[in-house]
Amino acid sequence: MSEREDDLERRLGEVRERIASACRSAGRDPDEVTLVVVTKFFPASDVRVLADLGVRDVGENRHQEAAAKAEELVGLPLRWHFIGGLQSNKAAAVATYADAVHSLDRAKLVTGLSRGATERGRDLDVLVQVSLDPPGADGRSGADPDQVGELAARVAEAEGLVLRGVMGVAPLGGDAGEAFARLAEVAADVRRDHPGASWISAGMSGDLDEAIARGATHLRVGSAVLGPRPESK
Repeated sequence: MSEREDDLERRLGEVRERIASACRSAGRDPDEVTLVVVTKFFPASDVRVLADLGVRDVGENRHQEAAAKAEELVGLPLRWHFIGGLQSNKAAAVATYADAVHSLDRAKLVTGLSRGATERGRDLDVLVQVSLDPPGADGRSGADPDQVGELAARVAEAEGLVLRGVMGVAPLGGDAGEAFARLAEVAADVRRDHPGASWISAGMSGDLDEAIARGATHLRVGSAVLGPRPESK
């Protein structure tokens, strides 16, 4: 086993134990929580190692990189999660390889994702991204909480799309626990109208414990598993 393989195995084991510990503290079953390993900027060779270690869910932020990796690793039993900001002119293309999109934050994206999923002949899991930043914050991403219900309805009605739930990112410098509690409230509102939309995508390397305590079902973890991120290309 190479040094890199040893490093990934050790890091992945530590994250899995951290998830199990947080679930014990929250009185939850670890099987309720899916670890999505975010491999942005890391090579396909790392993803192969992770697959050998039992990772099945992989997250990517950038369309071009994600499409290339998905094509190179097509024979592996992986689910590809697109978690980054999505351009409307790339939505249909993302739907041709992604199994789930976590970052739908405006109605304009529904048409492209639906078209891509329909052309692929396979349903696409979709989450509505909710802004957890204070109003007026610079660089905020996600839909305003009061817009989420309408977006969720559009996804649920679209051909080829399956509404799975909501996603959120804790604001920089803010209280992650409070942010994820707000996300849980929005998720509950969505489930009232769409009972099958049970996913809550929340929590990253620095705040996964808080996310688990507030009901996250999917964690998006990068550096804790893969180490410091390489320079972008």
